[in-house]
Amino acid sequence: MKIKSVKYVKSCVSLTDCPKNILPEFAFVGRSNVGKSSLINALVSQKIALTSSIPGKTKTINFYLIDNKWYLVDLPGYGYAKTSKTIRKQLINIINEYLSFRSQLFLAFVLIDSSIPLQQIDIEFINNCGRYNIPIAIVLTKTDKEKKSIIQQNRKALMTELSKYWDELPPIFMTSSVKKTGIQDLLDYILNQIK
Repeated sequence: MKIKSVKYVKSCVSLTDCPKNILPEFAFVGRSNVGKSSLINALVSQKIALTSSIPGKTKTINFYLIDNKWYLVDLPGYGYAKTSKTIRKQLINIINEYLSFRSQLFLAFVLIDSSIPLQQIDIEFINNCGRYNIPIAIVLTKTDKEKKSIIQQNRKALMTELSKYWDELPPIFMTSSVKKTGIQDLLDYILNQIK
């Protein structure tokens, strides 16, 4: 699949504020500073999501209409962010509310930084999605940031840890926004889900 048109629709701070539509939605979520905005920009081949070296830049649910067929939904990051505890709590509430109750959600892509050791907060987030039957796929980001052997080691650690809780692991994608690795795989996967 090649994306032909991208239209920003709106930014929301609650579920009631979200667009009233019947099109499928694919959400992107991950720990703050995981490279979510860079991945989204690589997917659509233009700069629609704000990138920053400061964790916690995204504070709303951002909707983008893709080819008039589906919505790309940019969710706030969870975990550490350069904001107050109150705002961090609000952000996780926004994420949980959207993932748990948004009927248009087809799939959530959970992003994990492949260049660093496995974080407990990521395991907890993925397992919570499983607990509440939220359909997910896992996207390992920043595969260009470390040696291949370390990336594979971190991927294996993730799979080993998830195998303790999951009978069948969610799909796992390896990506690099810089080298555009895995971008087409993600787009093709979304297309197949829509079909």
